[in-house]
Amino acid sequence: MTSLLEKRYRRVLRMLPASYRAQREEEIVDTYLQDFDEYEQDELRPTWREVASIAALAVRTRTGGAGAAPRHVLAGATVRLFALLSILLHGARELTDRALALAYVSGAPARDRDLFLGVFDGQQGVLSGVRETLLWLLPLCWVAAYAALLRDRRRTALVLSVLAALPALMFAVDWATGGPVRIDGFDIAFAASGWLTVLALSCAFHSDAPAARLPAVRPGLALMAVCVLMGGSVVLWRDGADSVWSSGTVCVLAGVLWWAAALVRGDRRGRSGEAPAGEASAGGAGDPAVPLALALLSLVVLAERTGMLALLVQSRMPASYLYAAGAQAAVLAGLVVALGVAGGRLARRGQAPLPTREESGALE
Repeated sequence: MTSLLEKRYRRVLRMLPASYRAQREEEIVDTYLQDFDEYEQDELRPTWREVASIAALAVRTRTGGAGAAPRHVLAGATVRLFALLSILLHGARELTDRALALAYVSGAPARDRDLFLGVFDGQQGVLSGVRETLLWLLPLCWVAAYAALLRDRRRTALVLSVLAALPALMFAVDWATGGPVRIDGFDIAFAASGWLTVLALSCAFHSDAPAARLPAVRPGLALMAVCVLMGGSVVLWRDGADSVWSSGTVCVLAGVLWWAAALVRGDRRGRSGEAPAGEASAGGAGDPAVPLALALLSLVVLAERTGMLALLVQSRMPASYLYAAGAQAAVLAGLVVALGVAGGRLARRGQAPLPTREESGALE
């Protein structure tokens, strides 16, 4: 006869994927029940610690943990690559924005320079100066998180990412404390972008996950290239670029480069009659995690683009700004659909599972 405690454990275990429960459910239930006598099992419930443990196991198995099904292995690889690319994008954007700001201030008229520095020197109060300094410096933790993650220091990368994402929540703090604040769609989308990255980092980089790595490019070169691209896109259209413009430019170029690599791969495959060696491996042109992660990243930037576009419309900006921002949003939307469809097709063709953390280390 099934006790109430056993039913309650089985109900909690429904958080796990069906394929995992088919293999391990009976073993897990027996383990939990072995410490209790039958007469007391109807009076007990799973503890919150056990529920949290099962929830963590559910997240781990759905993101490529031990015993995960192939589609969960792909989901984990996609989320991990999205987290890494998003940290790279955030870090490059913050680094570029501050470099451009300092370059402007160094050559700006004295009045503009004093206005910029006056925000930090405590003229409006010590607390205000400390707050503005932290809001200016903390987002640079994205760069440190990027370096830590690629060195496989996951906890350090997570802590740094949380610190970097905190300033985006200041509008909520001001609103909660009754301060003057105007919440708009861009603020919400920008904050969501940072905290989705933190969530993806914390969920997908579990103990069974392989080390983070970028496909086909060195980490330092990737950061430098993205910074140069962002800075160039802003400088070339200095009067019209907004805070989302450079991120959208990077996503569009990354999508175009992936399509070019996929076309080259298809051409080589058509001539040889078989897939080129190594391209279906993790990070190769045939890896479905790459287009799917780029689609997720483009979707997040599209949300920021949409929020900023609404602000531009409300501010009655010139038509050229609106057309350019609208065109970038349309290209991003098309990119999300195209990359999602391409990633789905690659996934259906069946790709080899990504290496485990131990296997990745052995290869290195």
